[in-house]
Amino acid sequence: MARPREPNGVEPAFSEEDIQRRQFGPRGVPGAPDPAKMTPQREKKTPKDVEPGHTA
Repeated sequence: MARPREPNGVEPAFSEEDIQRRQFGPRGVPGAPDPAKMTPQREKKTPKDVEPGHTA
């Protein structure tokens, strides 16, 4: 029996990438920590308070 499908427009709780990371680790090495870090320049550019915006 097939599992029930999510209605259109609803994202699943986790993606295929999340499943792969769980199985193989972030860089293909199971159990290894993720070495990716936000650079200081990118951190400065990232807004701290995100306004949801205005509708037209």
